[in-house]
Amino acid sequence: MEEYMYIAKAAGFISAAIAIGMGTLGAALAQGMVASRACENIGKYPESSGNIRGTLFLSLVLIETLAIYSLLIAGALLLFSRG
Repeated sequence: MEEYMYIAKAAGFISAAIAIGMGTLGAALAQGMVASRACENIGKYPESSGNIRGTLFLSLVLIETLAIYSLLIAGALLLFSRG
């Protein structure tokens, strides 16, 4: 029975690592794509750079919440896997 506890703890640690890795990878790629498109549009339409910049910051904040959620999920997995 004791070895099953070690397997459960190891599964919790591995799943926490996967959760934080995938969450931050997805958020980083999305932020790069959004910033790239914003820079392209500011270059094409410099007169509307204020509107583009505001939308860019709002988009980056919403994307960053994905990374924070994955951090919270990984923390919960670590907390409950220590049992």
